[in-house]
Amino acid sequence: RDQQMHELHTKYPQYGFNQHKGYPTVKHLAALKEFGMIHGYRKTFKPVKALFETSD
Repeated sequence: RDQQMHELHTKYPQYGFNQHKGYPTVKHLAALKEFGMIHGYRKTFKPVKALFETSD
């Protein structure tokens, strides 16, 4: 998982994967809201689902 987070951070530094390691931190959710989802996000994961249900 650490290698995967490193690769994601290299490709998408604006999401801060090097800091939150994929956990739904405040900064991570803010980046999702600002930049949108990228391939691999679980849309059924409650924090992600809630973020996009309320932003419509």
